[in-house]
Amino acid sequence: MSLGGFTSPWWFLLLLVLAALVVGYLWAQRVRRRDTLRFSNLQVLERVTPKRQGWMRHGPIALLGVALVLLTVGLAGPTSEQKIPRNRATVMLTIDVSLSMMAKDVDPNRLDAAKLAAKEFADKLTPGINLGLVSFAGTATVMVMPTTDRGAVKQAINGLTLSEATATGDGINASMQAIDSFGKMIGGAEGPPPSRIVLMADGGQTIPREPDAPRGAFTKAKEAKNANVPISTISFGTEHGTIDIEGEPQEVEVDDAAMEEIAQLSGGEFHKAASTEQLRSVYNTLGEQIGYEIKRTDASKPWLALGTLAVIVAVGAALVVGQRLP
Repeated sequence: MSLGGFTSPWWFLLLLVLAALVVGYLWAQRVRRRDTLRFSNLQVLERVTPKRQGWMRHGPIALLGVALVLLTVGLAGPTSEQKIPRNRATVMLTIDVSLSMMAKDVDPNRLDAAKLAAKEFADKLTPGINLGLVSFAGTATVMVMPTTDRGAVKQAINGLTLSEATATGDGINASMQAIDSFGKMIGGAEGPPPSRIVLMADGGQTIPREPDAPRGAFTKAKEAKNANVPISTISFGTEHGTIDIEGEPQEVEVDDAAMEEIAQLSGGEFHKAASTEQLRSVYNTLGEQIGYEIKRTDASKPWLALGTLAVIVAVGAALVVGQRLP
């Protein structure tokens, strides 16, 4: 553990005192040996002095030194990184429900697979996260405002139905508005909670045609960046998806490049999922990233406990070995 991991590293100055005590102890042992050798009658000395225990007589002092080191480390305030569940955050799950989601390149089809994975994501998300739901096709709809009621979110996921066109920018915009409204309601003195959009889609937008248009996905991704709302995108599907429109098969290839660009412009991450298993894996990863945060917490208790235990053992050993305290 580096010095940067301690809250009060100046306590380590006590180790200088400990070093001085060690030097003093060694010097006292040397003086004692010198004075003993000056005794004129060694036979009498052997009768009047207690039998020496050799190296064991130094054991209590050594244990006491170890105890002082452990206690010094504890007093210096060591810290450690721990994964702590978030108790204050907002996530908008934003799902594409355009007709391309009926493609069966993912079993049983893209939409049903997405529903199942999204519900599992809701179940596994830590309880303190407020989760909302937005669906989008030609327009965007806020199905559920952010809430800790997972049942309401899963019920809304079950009710997702397909519609024509893909207005990805509108989906992002609706999610941002929901986050903003919710943040104003619960912000308080601490301000709005940290927020994120999880955008799952299988293709590029069709309304408007240009992603850089005012309503476009790239424009809204930049606005999300400015609002400090990163977008985690999930490009779901394969390059071989098709749907039937009026009896004619039509290819609905996923647009990974557009989804990756949205994530990059917003300061979020891009994920690719070409199967139900991969989608579940992505959601599990996002659940870990969103639901938990790494914090440095106090780790002094084990050091203090071990130091105290070492003191007790040192005192006990001194009484047994030398019939006196060290």
